[in-house]
Amino acid sequence: MPLALLALAIGAFGIGTTEFVIMGLLPQVGADLGVSVPTAGLLVTGYALGVMIGAPIMTVLGTKISRKNMLLLLMGLFILGNLISAAAPVFAVMLIGRVVASLAHGAFFGIGSVVAAELVAPQKKAGAISLMFTGLTVANVVGVPLGTFVGQSAGWRVTFVLVAALGVLGLAGVAKLVPDMPKPEGVRLRHEVAAFKSVQVVLAMAMTVLGFGGVFAAITYIAPMMTEVGGFAESSVTWLMVVFGTGMVAGNLIGGRFADRKLMPMLYTALGGLALVLLAFTFLASVKVAAIAAVFLIGALGFATVPPLQKRVLDHAHGAPTLASAANIGAFNLGNALSAWLGGMVISAGFGYTAPNAVGAALAAAALVLAVVSRLLELHPGRGATTPTAQDLLDAADLVRAPTARPAADPGAVADAASVVRS
Repeated sequence: MPLALLALAIGAFGIGTTEFVIMGLLPQVGADLGVSVPTAGLLVTGYALGVMIGAPIMTVLGTKISRKNMLLLLMGLFILGNLISAAAPVFAVMLIGRVVASLAHGAFFGIGSVVAAELVAPQKKAGAISLMFTGLTVANVVGVPLGTFVGQSAGWRVTFVLVAALGVLGLAGVAKLVPDMPKPEGVRLRHEVAAFKSVQVVLAMAMTVLGFGGVFAAITYIAPMMTEVGGFAESSVTWLMVVFGTGMVAGNLIGGRFADRKLMPMLYTALGGLALVLLAFTFLASVKVAAIAAVFLIGALGFATVPPLQKRVLDHAHGAPTLASAANIGAFNLGNALSAWLGGMVISAGFGYTAPNAVGAALAAAALVLAVVSRLLELHPGRGATTPTAQDLLDAADLVRAPTARPAADPGAVADAASVVRS
């Protein structure tokens, strides 16, 4: 694997740290800025919304420049946002800093996935994507616990300064190690948007929302669940999150390795296993050994879906994968927000702190159903076929008249054109 993937992983490590470290620092931030903990929680919500909105917008803005330059710009935004957060005199400025940093999140992972896939041979694409995402998963094992400790010991502002420094390291790595990869000729915004016409792209994103929603339905409420139901001390929550992060690292690497061999079987196994573990966790949260195992498996099975789903989006967004890839990162955050809301509803309704696990099991099971539907449509494409539009015919004609307008190694686009011509 090329060293450029290390630079992408460092950037991912910084982004993952800043996204999740705030959860352990909300009391300190709220007290320092004079707001309640629930109000401080808007820093989490604001970041997630910034990712969902920023992913497509930043990707669209980057269609006119090279992918390397766009990655450098995104790391610059990330550094700026964390420095604003570190220096924020009032809560509103802190929220602005969080949103600025979040704008880099979705587009970085979306464009980074495309770059990582282009750096390696076709049979190693999912593995390359998983290596980049390893930075995000390792952040939950090292970056988040360490950042929380530093924030509680030296002040939360120091944590965000250190995260900004990680951004500087990532920016330098991208500048030095990522090769110049100019934007492919002939790829325009309308081509990027057209990728969303693909039923398979939409299904992959829906699986992302539901599958990762299953993970965060449980993990969002892991602290009260483990202390109130599991009988763990409050101090145990930190190392339980390390167990979860360790599972994320393992699942991400395993998912990337096997997705390059058998993508759909890997997806079936991960989603089916996730649904079963979450269902069992609903009834076994009070058993400490079972709870620890469940926390690890939720992280492992949840993140085992990331490389295959991201690769599936890239595979089916023929010739225009960047916007779809970034939007799929936004889908992860949509799943987080949706599951947290649903989990809160069932707790408020009086079903107890383990009820979000049942919600997560239902979401994961729904994602598994969509995976089966997606595969059936792939095996029987006639069932999902649509009548070619006038624009489809024009795009096909463009390919015929100017075959060099797209990258030479773009079999998906050629197949699409041939399909339209035959129709």
